[in-house]
Amino acid sequence: MTVLDNRALNRAMLARQLLLDRADLPVVDAVAHLCGLQAQEPQEPFVGLWSRLTAFDPAALSDLLTRRGVVRTHLMRRTVHLVTADDVLAWRSRHDAMLRQRVLGVYRDELKGVDLDELAAEARDLMADGEPRTAAEIVRELAPGRPGPGPRALGEMVVAALVPMAQAPPRGLWRTKGGVRNVALSAWLGRPVDPPAADGSDPVGQALVRRYLAAHGPAATADLRAWSGLAGLPGAVTAVRDELVSFRDERGRELLDLPDAPRPDPGTPAPVRFLPAFDNAILGYQDRSRIIDDAHRGLSVAGERVVLVDGRVAATWSVSEGVVTVDPLGAFSRADRAAVADQGSELASFLSDGGSDRVRVAASPR
Repeated sequence: MTVLDNRALNRAMLARQLLLDRADLPVVDAVAHLCGLQAQEPQEPFVGLWSRLTAFDPAALSDLLTRRGVVRTHLMRRTVHLVTADDVLAWRSRHDAMLRQRVLGVYRDELKGVDLDELAAEARDLMADGEPRTAAEIVRELAPGRPGPGPRALGEMVVAALVPMAQAPPRGLWRTKGGVRNVALSAWLGRPVDPPAADGSDPVGQALVRRYLAAHGPAATADLRAWSGLAGLPGAVTAVRDELVSFRDERGRELLDLPDAPRPDPGTPAPVRFLPAFDNAILGYQDRSRIIDDAHRGLSVAGERVVLVDGRVAATWSVSEGVVTVDPLGAFSRADRAAVADQGSELASFLSDGGSDRVRVAASPR
């Protein structure tokens, strides 16, 4: 079986993630291809798409949110993702059990004795009018008669797990601040969430396997599980295995992939790219060594924004008063420093709507 080293996996990942060459795609198609973008920080998806698309106009994403072509919702790993309307309706039921279990993993003691099915029915009735509500407003209606759970536990169980919700704009619009107001997904999109397959098969799980590999492969089943948060996909993998090709990584793990997906030559040059906080190019794997050194693995889960140099995490970045500041994690060559400064200047202009192109690349650590 062919062994793919980290550099080969890196170039494949960059190509699938639209980070090797910016793509000329409509925004909704890019969001669909990427299987959504992690979006608990509302402005971060704009940077993620700017780094991936040619001539990205942030107004296009804001327009999709207001027209309900994409939504912000709890999905993979119980984190807020920006996904297309079609995908969230197709995928949400497949994530129900995982979402419930992840909330219980945090609040099990507080929710002991609460009839979750009864709570879900009451919450669905409450949200059926399609009115956006804050979690506090939802809890205020549902808490009477339930003295045990605290408001946070009750709110998170309803909003993140029991009732499929969207976060209504202005939350997530470009350069706009807005608190979280939840609205029932079926009311917001005018269509019900797709139910599980009646025959017990798992077509959604099979679709998730294919879609994940198209955006992240080649990858191990442990990577698929780390991205989705779903433990119950072995059956789906088995069902589609005959469609796939297999490789090994340097650790000996089996990697699965779509046969015709891009696997560029490992020597393909990789441009500098600025990634937003919590980008799935990093978090979408259990083994992240194809893109980030183990010594820096904690940066992504801590919400640090990172810079890719030669396809790997090489710096963190921040922005303040129109100035993008880059802090290298190691030594930069003169050419790397110039490329980072050039891309950082373009990012500063994007983030400030053309008001600033200032960038500061700090000295490399000794």
